[in-house]
Amino acid sequence: MSISLNVYLITDGNGREAVDFYQKAFGAEVLALQTFGDGPSDPNHPIPPEAKDRIMHASLQIGSSVLMLSDTFPGMPYTIGNHVSITVNTDTVDEAKAIFSQLEDGGVVEMAIQETFWSPAYGTVVDKFGVHFQISAKPGQA
Repeated sequence: MSISLNVYLITDGNGREAVDFYQKAFGAEVLALQTFGDGPSDPNHPIPPEAKDRIMHASLQIGSSVLMLSDTFPGMPYTIGNHVSITVNTDTVDEAKAIFSQLEDGGVVEMAIQETFWSPAYGTVVDKFGVHFQISAKPGQA
């Protein structure tokens, strides 16, 4: 079993500025940067124009660590306290589901663990201690 933990920051529409800032501050290498407009389109849930340039996901390599971040989606609240979460990356879907199940005990599920276009199993949960977690199985895993 291989699990990695990462810090995940949520920014309020200034994600690109944050990427540039942390890149300069830490000498970080940008591993990934995707805007909401870069994601697949869904006619049932169109991306509003004001969201297209916001960061949906960015990853920055800082030494042996990876810092991840995204902007809030327009209309979603930006609240100090829920702007930092821990990502848990697993090798398999079963590992992701097992960890999610443990964390949701006494907690609040924000997004049930499910297949997404970026992961075969992804979900978000606030555990009983108020810690925000994003659980994700690595792409291509079963």
